[in-house]
Amino acid sequence: MVRFMSLSSGSCGNCYYLGTENGGIIIDAGVSLRQLKRVLQEYNLTTDSFSAVLVTHDHLDHIRHLGSFCKRLSKPVYTTDTIHKALARHTFTAPTIAPCRRILAEGEWNEVAGMKVRYFIVPHDATQTVGYAIEVEGHKFVIMTDIGRMTDEAVDFARQADTVVVESNYDMDMLMGGPYTYELKMRIVQGCGHLSNDECASAIRRFWHPGLRNIFLCHLSENNNTHDLAYKCSAEALADLGVEKGTVALRCLPRQYPSQMFNLQVLRT
Repeated sequence: MVRFMSLSSGSCGNCYYLGTENGGIIIDAGVSLRQLKRVLQEYNLTTDSFSAVLVTHDHLDHIRHLGSFCKRLSKPVYTTDTIHKALARHTFTAPTIAPCRRILAEGEWNEVAGMKVRYFIVPHDATQTVGYAIEVEGHKFVIMTDIGRMTDEAVDFARQADTVVVESNYDMDMLMGGPYTYELKMRIVQGCGHLSNDECASAIRRFWHPGLRNIFLCHLSENNNTHDLAYKCSAEALADLGVEKGTVALRCLPRQYPSQMFNLQVLRT
């Protein structure tokens, strides 16, 4: 049984759990250790229930509490050499990251906590940003939380997955009609910021395949999106593809509080 949950998904903080009865991993460390322990305890899990942390990039909402994780848990932290070099200089991680540093090999599958992990680079305005393809107990899981535009490589990995976590950050009309400065709006929309609802839906049209079972929409903007808008846009994409209702479970992950724990083997709409 493979289980997945989001502890937080958005600019306020990002952290995800993926695990089995034999162990698990945390992806990003944007929530406090106290919150992490509390949420895991609700599912009879502890910090011993995961044995590694993956990092997608060095923006603060993804690494705010990584230094504390390293200091108090001493779990290995896996990411690219480029991102690790940035973490070694970052105020929040520099004092404690070195003993936990683990470099993922480029262009190949890596063994992490009993799972096979491979990263792929995505466009975003951090030092470097990656998505992850993860294979565990016959499941193929892909996560890409901050991605300014969809790449062919990301689509290729998603086409092989039964579960995809993908950003659906903003509704274009809400963003352009909202209070953000022109400069910030351009940063979001010009290919190295975030993925819109329409761009997410377009990506789903590209990567859908008959084996896809779960789509989680993540990193929804608090100011420029709603769950209803994000869900409707992606649901219409699936309908346009002729996907029979119930074949793919489509869910929006909450921003500021944990999702439920999802059993990826039985999840259905």
